[in-house]
Amino acid sequence: MENCIFNLPDVQASKPSVPINLTRVGVTNVKKLVEIKRRDKRPIVLISTFDVFVDLPSDRKGANLSRNFEAVDEVLENILSMPVYEIEKLCSDIAHNLLGRHEYANQAEVRMTSEYMVRRASPATGMKCQEVVNIFAEASAVRGSGDDDYFDVKKLIGTEVVGMTACPCAQEIMRDKAATELANLGIEEETIIKFLERVPMATHNQRGRGTISIKVAHDFDVSLESLIEIIEHSMSSSVFEVLKRSDEKAVVETAHKNPKFVEDCVRTMADNVVKEFPNLPDDAVITIKQVNEESIHRHNAFAERVALLGELKKEINNN
Repeated sequence: MENCIFNLPDVQASKPSVPINLTRVGVTNVKKLVEIKRRDKRPIVLISTFDVFVDLPSDRKGANLSRNFEAVDEVLENILSMPVYEIEKLCSDIAHNLLGRHEYANQAEVRMTSEYMVRRASPATGMKCQEVVNIFAEASAVRGSGDDDYFDVKKLIGTEVVGMTACPCAQEIMRDKAATELANLGIEEETIIKFLERVPMATHNQRGRGTISIKVAHDFDVSLESLIEIIEHSMSSSVFEVLKRSDEKAVVETAHKNPKFVEDCVRTMADNVVKEFPNLPDDAVITIKQVNEESIHRHNAFAERVALLGELKKEINNN
């Protein structure tokens, strides 16, 4: 009996019935374990989610999606022999690999999200605890015109950190009420002023979510830890998983001595980004967001700034 050989058609390579280009074709919600090396420290293992895309020309019905999984797996396997220290570098390597596998594509995009544990100590008793921050990275690779071996790669690194804010407006109202009541009790004005300087007044609080992302060319690095610290220090106070009574007092007092609007948080982050990253190029794209979950309103407060680093430098240094 003769063996039958079937030449299966490459359906993806056939022409579509509606021949238009597609901006993104790929896979989303791909879960992978990622090991990130750290110099002089133990490596970090992240449970990460990837979204992987390429563009698709009008003469091709579909993309070879299995190649996306192959690209991710190959880069992750290479980490074992060539350690990766930045998640954005990992994304850029995958994007570069994707264009090598999808010969019909001109650009590739990779997005990665994960949770990252940071160690903290409570402000008064020094109790050790762990806090979770959300981290994310993106990379895009574009094939160079006339040179299939040249890829222009851009990468992005960012994080979202939770903290708390105290409302300056409501606090000023309570400060005025306290001053009036103390005066009615016969307290001297000089004593009232000293008291109000030492004891911060009540106000309503918000749980704040600050986000910073920086997009740069592939040959520049951005410290994730620095971004986390900038966001934490931009709000009225950090928050902690475990607090004793003296810690609670310290957190509340710190927050109420440092009241901030949602706009103040974004402007503080912008100022600290400029100070922390003087060596980044002026064309680095900075995105800063703050969302405050209101405690006395049903809505949330929001502020954002998107700018080139050079633009922020000019604005801040000219004031």
